[in-house]
Formats: sequence, C-alpha cells, structure tokens
Amino acid sequence: MLNTETPDPRHADLDHYSTEQLVTVLVDDQLNAVHAVRAAAGALTRAVDAALPRIEAGGRLIYVGAGTSGRLGVLDSVELYPTFSWPHERAVALLAGGIDAMFIAVEGAEDDLAKGGADMREVHPGPNDVVLLLAASGATPYVLGALRAAREAGALALGFANNPGAPVAAEADIGITLDTGAEVISGSTRLKAGTAQKIALNTFSSALMVRLNKVYGNLMVDLKATNAKLVLRAVRLTMFATGADEAAARAVLEECDFHVKVAIVALMKKTSIDQARVLLEATRGSVRQALAA
Repeated sequence: MLNTETPDPRHADLDHYSTEQLVTVLVDDQLNAVHAVRAAAGALTRAVDAALPRIEAGGRLIYVGAGTSGRLGVLDSVELYPTFSWPHERAVALLAGGIDAMFIAVEGAEDDLAKGGADMREVHPGPNDVVLLLAASGATPYVLGALRAAREAGALALGFANNPGAPVAAEADIGITLDTGAEVISGSTRLKAGTAQKIALNTFSSALMVRLNKVYGNLMVDLKATNAKLVLRAVRLTMFATGADEAAARAVLEECDFHVKVAIVALMKKTSIDQARVLLEATRGSVRQALAA
C-alpha cells in the first residue's frame, strides 16, 4: 500500500477526539509537509538550475495534474502574472477533466492515460518548455500520459510525487519526492501531501523568478499592478528601494505604467524613464546590474 494511503495507527480513534484534539493533530501534522519539502531541497535545486536556461530561451512552464494536485498547479500558474509579470501564455496548466474540474470533481478523468498525452500534445511542447507533473500517488495515469508526451517532445519533465519510487518521479528527467507519509485522515492527500506540493511549487517558481531577475534584493520589483492593493504595493516597494517619498515614487511610477523596476532605476540613476528601460534591457532585467552600469 502507498504511504499516502496507509492508515496512520496513531489516530485510529480520530472520530473520538475532542474538537481541540482534532484541530491540534491536524495542524501539527502539517509540519511534516515542511520536513518533506526540506528533504527534497537538493532535487528542487537541480530542477531550478535545469529549468533556467530553457526558460531564458523562451520556454514555458506547463503544469499537469489531477484533482488537488492539478488545482495546485493551476493556482501556481495563475499567480505568476500578478506577482512577477510572467506572461499568461508562458504559464500553461493542464487539469484532468478540463477547466470544469477546477470546481467540480470529474470522476475518472485522472485514469485516462491517453487523454493526458493528447492534452499535452495539444499545447505543442518543445525543447525549451519545462513541464511540472504533479501526482500525490505518483502513478496517476493522466499525468503519466502527459509526462511521456512531454519527454517525447524533448521538454524538461519535473515529476512531483508523495510516495518513494513513484513512476511520475522515476520517469521524469528530475524526480522530486515529497515523502509525507500517512495522512491523519487515511488517504486524504488534500492534507499534508497537498501542502507539501504547494510549498514545493512556491519554492520552485519563486526561486526561478529570482534567477530571472524578477526580484531586487528581496523585493518583488516586477509585479503587475492590476488592482488598488497592488498599486499601493508598487508605491511602497519603490519608496523602500529608493528612499523617495510617496509623491516622488508615485509620480515616476505613473510615468512608467507602475513598473517598479523602471521606477527604481530612474529614481536612483536620476535618469529618464526611457533610459532606465534601456539599462534594464541591457542587463536582462537586473535592477542591481542596471544600477551599477
């Protein structure tokens, strides 16, 4: 039996626990998700380093999963645009059962290996694409079908699984095993297995975006100010990075469509918006290198 499916003998009387005990046990068990991802740090490091040159060459991030795993992939893909201005067309998510499965479980969709392969081929993967394949069991047929189609196309396949020796990790170019073990509620991988996948995806995509110069220091300077909250965040980030007051930061941001990177370079180099953009383009978007130029 898979580790994620094995009943946890420590909690055989879970239904007799007090509410306080239930909450404590469920919260405490989530700590094991952190430990599982920490143990996979080496594989995650290799994944980021392998993905970077492909993404720099114009590749896409393609997420594939079913059920909770698939929804977590969709979540990571859609958050890249507001957080890092990552183009929508370069963050693709394939979910077993299609977009409707984001909200309502589509029974049996995850068991269709051929459909996984067909869905992958429909997005025309190429050698510069990076495919993140997510399956708690590590043997979901839909995900395996997509994995094999991705590898046939020469894409980099990263397999995330929550069980040691899982096919999704074994068949991928880089396997990332998040060994979270038995769940408090037997087989409910929406619990710490899902948490571990969320942490691993956050870690991978955030580290990749740092390497792509989307961050200056530890400031997210390439966000897309798509709402009032993010406009205020852009102002605060610019003020923090440059020491400018709110009025000065906002004035420059309004000139450059609230692009924090450009505003920082323009303010700190005391140059025009156009020249700031030239400096950033010459340094592959690195604020630090643009300021030193």
